[in-house]
Amino acid sequence: MTLPNIITLARLFLVPVIVYFLVIGNYDLSFYLFVIAGISDAVDGFIAKTFNSVSALGEILDPIADKVLLVALFVTLGIQAHLPAWIVILVASRDVMIAGAVVISPLLGVEASTRPLFLSKINTTLQIILTSVVLGTLAFELDMMGTVTVLSILVAVFTILSGGQYLMRWLGLAADLEEET
Repeated sequence: MTLPNIITLARLFLVPVIVYFLVIGNYDLSFYLFVIAGISDAVDGFIAKTFNSVSALGEILDPIADKVLLVALFVTLGIQAHLPAWIVILVASRDVMIAGAVVISPLLGVEASTRPLFLSKINTTLQIILTSVVLGTLAFELDMMGTVTVLSILVAVFTILSGGQYLMRWLGLAADLEEET
């Protein structure tokens, strides 16, 4: 197992710890652990590219770790009413749709690319920023509800756009499959 994959697995195992501290109201520790998780994401990518340690497992594991972290925090923050329910439902639904397509595609004999689209990268970045702002607001008792609202709208727009882009890609694959049969 490569060092970047070990770092990614550590980030994945950090998710329940962050959620636990969030649930018990230790927002400072939740915030700092989220920052550590973010830094670990940058570090594993840097090591993989710089030292030619990119692996097939890492290419699958890294985005899974990112999504598990973000969805877990979105759901927890939504349950605690720190994020609006509509944004939590939208983000989680898009990710379930993507995961479902990745699982179903091989069963249909179609290879669904797991490479993130450009809009998806923007979406993930905005989700990270929104999560950071909400956690920072809680940890440092800041009043940033206006910022949270604006970021929620941006996340919603890019969630819809990137989800639509994935859907169009998969509909194209499905149309190609139907033409072959």
